[in-house]
Amino acid sequence: MKTVYPPMDSRQHQFEALVRGHSTDLYRYAYWLCGQDALAQDLVQDTFLRAWRALDKLREVSAVKAWLITILRREHARLFERKAMPSDDIDDLDLPDPQAAPERRTEESALRQAIATLEPKYREPLLLQVLGGFTCAEIAGQLGLGEAAVMTQLFRARQKLKGQLGNEEQAAEISEL
Repeated sequence: MKTVYPPMDSRQHQFEALVRGHSTDLYRYAYWLCGQDALAQDLVQDTFLRAWRALDKLREVSAVKAWLITILRREHARLFERKAMPSDDIDDLDLPDPQAAPERRTEESALRQAIATLEPKYREPLLLQVLGGFTCAEIAGQLGLGEAAVMTQLFRARQKLKGQLGNEEQAAEISEL
């Protein structure tokens, strides 16, 4: 027996295209924010749920990625409003990424740890630029800063990473970010 589905409206088509086009970027950014696979997936799902509810309010289709990132950042912030996070000191734990190759694991781990230790005012613009592909002007708009301030924060973030890593190969890798 053939199942007959009702015709999809343009809103649903628009939303499905939005999910297909941006879910990978949102997941990557969410993972950098929280560092946990399951939580990152939940954040992306919550982001798309809020986006579906507010899809009619989207004015500029060209700014959809920035709109979704803003929703994701707010969803991440809501996590800390809703519940107290465990405050155990986990700095002593060294948990390797089981999917990474052994030779890449230490480099990626060092870079991840160095980025994680950056102050949020440096880390967030860097992640938006590197993972989100946003320009300085777009980052400035999302964070409510001036474009010059964003460029300064990006420069300082890279300088701090170079100082933390010290290794010439890793410093070269950061310069490419």
